[in-house]
Amino acid sequence: MRLLVVEDDPDLNRQIVAALEEAGYAVDRAFDGEEGHFLGDTEPYDAIVLDIGLPKMDGISVLEQWRRDGRTTPVLILTARDRWSDKVQGFDAGADDYVAKPFHMEEVLARLRALLRRATGHASSELLCGPIRLDTRAGRVTIDGHAIKLTSHEYRLLAYLMHHQGRVVSRTELVEHLYDQDFDRDSNTIEVFVGRLRKKLGSDAIQTVRGLGYLLLAPETA
Repeated sequence: MRLLVVEDDPDLNRQIVAALEEAGYAVDRAFDGEEGHFLGDTEPYDAIVLDIGLPKMDGISVLEQWRRDGRTTPVLILTARDRWSDKVQGFDAGADDYVAKPFHMEEVLARLRALLRRATGHASSELLCGPIRLDTRAGRVTIDGHAIKLTSHEYRLLAYLMHHQGRVVSRTELVEHLYDQDFDRDSNTIEVFVGRLRKKLGSDAIQTVRGLGYLLLAPETA
């Protein structure tokens, strides 16, 4: 899953990005409202962390413009603890959730996991597909209860397919949602990671739909 962090404080931006990357997400960053608005308007993010007090263009204006333009990406806003009015403004502008500063990074991670689950129609932190179980909270994958060791890219690929199981996902979509802007986006690498996953999960776990992409069947149709 690919995220955007828009925060003007360099240290806090770096801390949030580091925590998200350690949790297995691909992350882009912006340090002002204009840059954040441009990225959110042109790139297919799965969720966005947006500070309200931004230079050049404030976070509320950024969010309002995204919503006016029909952007439905889940947005988690960052607010000052004593500014309850910011929270109200944020929700009215189209925010999906908020975290008040100062905050614990685990709360940001938990709220983002919840936003991503809701956006893809999942209520639990555990995603199931037949014998495959992916715990988004622990970043752990098991098959019939046995832990499977995956690389970060293999985990990202499986997590995206499990969030969208039962739907054909194209290689282009996978590339856009699994890698940040700085990654060498060669779609052929997707085939490599799919091949590795099939060896670890079973050859029938991920099906190739010729000319369209890949399909992870939902449990009831597997």
